[in-house]
Parts: sequence; C-alpha cells; structure tokens
Amino acid sequence: MTIAQNKAHSTASFALMKQQKHKICMITAYDYSMARSVAASDCDIILVGDSLGMVVLGYETTLLVTMQDIIYHSAAVRRGAPDAFIIADMPYLSYHLGEKNAKQNAADLILHGKANAVKLEGGSASRLAAIRAIVDIEIPVCAHLGLTPQSVHKFGGYKVQGKSPEEHEEILIQAQAVQSAGAFMLVLEGIPELLGKEISEILSIPTIGIGAGRHTDGQVLVYHDLLGYSEMHPKFVKQFAELGPATSEAIKKYNAEVREGIFPAKEHVYYPI
Repeated sequence: MTIAQNKAHSTASFALMKQQKHKICMITAYDYSMARSVAASDCDIILVGDSLGMVVLGYETTLLVTMQDIIYHSAAVRRGAPDAFIIADMPYLSYHLGEKNAKQNAADLILHGKANAVKLEGGSASRLAAIRAIVDIEIPVCAHLGLTPQSVHKFGGYKVQGKSPEEHEEILIQAQAVQSAGAFMLVLEGIPELLGKEISEILSIPTIGIGAGRHTDGQVLVYHDLLGYSEMHPKFVKQFAELGPATSEAIKKYNAEVREGIFPAKEHVYYPI
C-alpha cells in the first residue's frame, strides 16, 4: 500500500507523498456538513481557512476574521470529519504581536479548534520567528507565500506576486527560509508557474498551489469556488459543479410549491387526517 492510499495522514506522510510523487489534495471546509462531504471524498487535508470571512461571513477581506471565528468553525469541521488532517488558519494579528502571542493562539487552535496543524502567512523575519516558536511547542506549521490575502492592503489588491526578477528571488529565498524555520508544508498562492515549479523542486517539504501552476506537490481550492457557490471567479479556479444556481432553483421550486399548496403533500405528513 502506498502512502496515498493510507487515510491516516500525518506531517510525515505528506513528506513521503512528495517523495513518491503522489499529488496532495486540500480543500477548505467551514462547518459540519461541508466537512462530512469532504471527508467522504478521501481528500487528504481540510483547511479551515480565514477565507471563511469572505465566503461565509460576507466580509470584503479576510482581515476581520477572529481567533474565535477560526476556533468555532474548526471545531465544527472536526465534528464532521473526526479522522481528517485539519489545518487551521491563524487569522490576522494572531501571530504578528510576538512569539508569546503566536504560541498561545496556535495552541488554542489545537486544543479548542481541534486542528492538527496551523497555517500562517509570510516569510519575513518576524514570521520566521513565529514559525520557530510554534514548532518549538510541538505544533506543526504550514507556511504561506506569494499572494498572501492578509497583506491585501500592502499589495494594493489581490495581485499576482513574483513576476519581477526581484520578487521572484525574494519569494524563493523566503520559501527556503520557512522550510529552515521548521514549516512542514508551504502553500504557494498567486505566483507564476515557473516560480512554483522552481520552489517545489528545491524544497524537501511539500508545496500546495492555488494559482501557482501545475508543478506544485498538491493543490488547494476553496469549497465554494470548487462547487460554484462563489460570486468570485479567479482565473485559477475550475468549477467542478455549479451548485449555486441549482440551489437557488431548488429554493424557488420550494417557494412555489408552498404558495400553491403542493408541498407538503399527504406523504410528507406524519399523521394525515
């Protein structure tokens, strides 16, 4: 049996999947029912992303998501997927204010959110210190480079990163630095395919792409984008279903049948007269 056929995933198993060239599948989930659907699909990793701020809570960015939000949704996902490997995002300002702050918040995501690992964005000196501090208390860390959504104001929008030679080199250096700091995995978002390929070949830890081309060690998509629930349509997203329109049509049909007296019919009543 290869590691890809083994459902009991761990940080070591993902490293082995990279070595064996088995692509890693990651999908976001934010509640019990989503988690049940993802768990039934044999997906390798569930990410409780701070993207929930935009697709679940209706914010314009991820910056308003709180630790309480991530803990609440992570715990719900764990109930829906008790055996899954779950990574919980560390939201904005949960790891920016020093190593003690980062360690406590990461511990809360493990203890109360029931996650297996945490994810944080960036590769600056302070982010590397946060990774080292969290790893030091035995919590696995997934890093995140490229288009990091918590830096939306710094970037001036959701723009592809790493296009210039200088940006390319900086992201490449940061990728090696987060690995050296102890990250077990790296999400690469919104970068040129060539850079995604170069990083994936250089690093020993697995890379997970989202808008980073075809050559990363795995891919991640937001649940709502994958299933056609989202109003946003980034170029890198493929909709594997269009459940948004189908859901609206089903609700319209329900409304019509209630108004016309068709539903509930006799077979839907517990004790018909």
